[in-house]
Amino acid sequence: MMEGGKKVWYFADGYIPEKVKNGTMEAHEALMLFNTASSDADVVIDIYFSDRAPIKNIHVNVPAERIISLRMDDPNDLNGNVIPLLTQYAVRISSSIPIVCQFGRLDTTQNAMSYYVGIGYAE
Repeated sequence: MMEGGKKVWYFADGYIPEKVKNGTMEAHEALMLFNTASSDADVVIDIYFSDRAPIKNIHVNVPAERIISLRMDDPNDLNGNVIPLLTQYAVRISSSIPIVCQFGRLDTTQNAMSYYVGIGYAE
């Protein structure tokens, strides 16, 4: 089987939108980690801010041939760490093996809700 991805990923535009009840969907950001390999990926996430010290060494496991989705507004997905709402942040993902990462935001602050995918940089 062909394995794909990179070991290090960066997403520069994090900003968890305001929690507005505008239908059944809840505003959030999510980080999707996709492992096509036949072995598990040990992943470390670091979160950087413009006005405070970074949150480093958030460890997650991505099982072989699986995808996981981490809600950036859910401390349970971030080993108890909290990213404040309405705060600019950036993310670095470091993996033991190549994986594919995607970052998305659902914004419900207006009637015409929007979903956008942030383009990452990988090396």
